[in-house]
Amino acid sequence: AFVSMGIRIQGPTVKVVQDQANSTINKVSKALKDLGVDSKDIQTISYNINPDYDFSASSQKIKGYTASTTLSVKVRNIDEVNSVIDAATASGANEVSGVGFDIDDKVEAQNEAREKAVAEARKKAENASGIAGFRLGKIINYSENFGEGPEPLLLRAAAQGSADAEIPTALEPGSTEVTVNVTLSYEIQ
Repeated sequence: AFVSMGIRIQGPTVKVVQDQANSTINKVSKALKDLGVDSKDIQTISYNINPDYDFSASSQKIKGYTASTTLSVKVRNIDEVNSVIDAATASGANEVSGVGFDIDDKVEAQNEAREKAVAEARKKAENASGIAGFRLGKIINYSENFGEGPEPLLLRAAAQGSADAEIPTALEPGSTEVTVNVTLSYEIQ
């Protein structure tokens, strides 16, 4: 699972919002690591400090500043994604977005899908040749593309939250499909 999470803090000066943002994001990062998220799976993807303007007067006047920091977190144990979000928000994260699910080793899943697709294509070609009254020769062309298809790889997650959460986060990863469409061209005999 991939989750973007971070903090947004407003205050009167750059120093105040920067210190608060750094302190809070460090707490969030520590909480994630305490849950077992590896440091290499936590990456800062944005760090911003911007002035907040008061537009009510005839001229723009700075009324304070907003600091924000966003982390991209890869959660390798899908059963922990809900706990990771709960721990982050309990540690001060006030923004969570971009939740997504993917397959860690797509090559293995694509190879499995390819094997099934080739077997199905052969079966269909053999059936068609029997119906049409010809024999299949050798394969003279092979092509493939990756698209949508019927073979889902199911991913399951338990709805678990931190002990402090009144109502735990319950993200549902659903399924991720890995599909390989193949075309086999045979000589006809």
